[in-house]
Amino acid sequence: MEDNDVLILTGIVQAMTVSSAFNAFKSSKSIFWKSTGRLQQTIAGCIERKGKGLHSGKVSTVKLWPELASKGRYFDFQPNVIRASIEFAEESPLCTTLCKDGVKIRTVEHLLSALEAMEVDNCRIEIKNSDPEDCDLEVPIFDGSASEWVEAIEQVGLKEATDHCGNFCEKMAAYVNEPVHVWRNDSFVAAFPSPEIRITYGIDFRQVQAIGCQWFSVTSLDNSFYSKHIALSRTFCIYEEVERMRNAGLIKGGGLENALVCSASKGWLNPPLRFPDEPCRHKVLDLIGDASLFARFGSQGFPVAHIVAYKGSHALHSDFVRRLSGII
Repeated sequence: MEDNDVLILTGIVQAMTVSSAFNAFKSSKSIFWKSTGRLQQTIAGCIERKGKGLHSGKVSTVKLWPELASKGRYFDFQPNVIRASIEFAEESPLCTTLCKDGVKIRTVEHLLSALEAMEVDNCRIEIKNSDPEDCDLEVPIFDGSASEWVEAIEQVGLKEATDHCGNFCEKMAAYVNEPVHVWRNDSFVAAFPSPEIRITYGIDFRQVQAIGCQWFSVTSLDNSFYSKHIALSRTFCIYEEVERMRNAGLIKGGGLENALVCSASKGWLNPPLRFPDEPCRHKVLDLIGDASLFARFGSQGFPVAHIVAYKGSHALHSDFVRRLSGII
């Protein structure tokens, strides 16, 4: 191939990238894109963690690597690459799953929640388990919260990301123009225009007195607030539903060490709670992780809006992101 041909091909690729980026940040009736006034970031070094999956019970190793600006966050299971994008989200019970070309990566929400909230905009996420032929993988659950990931990110630190040419890139965010909502039965997620991120989340477990109806509000979301008030909150389940979930092939790796368990008759089986409203805070943790799938080219995933959710789920959170994306 002649040098001139290489230059032409390089120009075509760059033009395609610019075109893709332009379309990705194209405003719509519901949202408009605006600079956050900050530069895109990545982690300053490699992070490696190993642990058991909540649903599969399989042990996997996850390595987080620094990545170039505008590359965004993506999972690397060689030779497959799956972007952390709503485009690849598959509805699955009790977790968020990314799927592409026969490869499934389950329970991505806690890791993505930590990366989004701690402002790790670009990251290569390498994941492996003991069987290299197994294409059904799961991110470790650890203690059921996002604290393991947050602590690791704080330890290694962040740096401003540069692109292939050594240039810094602005971090963009989507602002909601008009109310957007999705619902299923009596559950809903809605977004209202706001100059900053606000979250109001409600859950209702009236059949379980120890949980009951709870509301939690976030009036200013930054990495400090997230690490102290959201990341520590653990996933939870109802004791009377455990057998049904296990019969469905779920929570094979679940136990009192990685989930809060509450009985309708006996209350919490593994107290103490880290917060009185820990279950509701954990739903906010999940929402941030699921909404991170709205990110593209190293942008902020969580939209700038007042998000109000009631009795949400991973499936409903994903529908909300699809609505923002104009997919539904």
